[in-house]
Amino acid sequence: MNPLIQTRPPNNANLDCADLMTMAERELAAFFRAVTELFGSEQAEHSAEDWLHELETVNGLPASIREWQLLTARVATRLANRVGPVLVS
Repeated sequence: MNPLIQTRPPNNANLDCADLMTMAERELAAFFRAVTELFGSEQAEHSAEDWLHELETVNGLPASIREWQLLTARVATRLANRVGPVLVS
């Protein structure tokens, strides 16, 4: 048996749609603000679109903050590839 496979339901298995939407809204809003601050509104808009496209590709809605953050990390990788190296002074 693979020890990495979760055999019991997560603690938050009873989340309803409103809870999931709240998590999604908070995660996307935080990501959008951070990208706007660091790279400007144009990149933030592209990244928000990427985030929504990424959400469409997952099987079922993420059910935890960690899963939402993993989705955001995948989109942040796309952003990094799009903007290239950024020098911080």
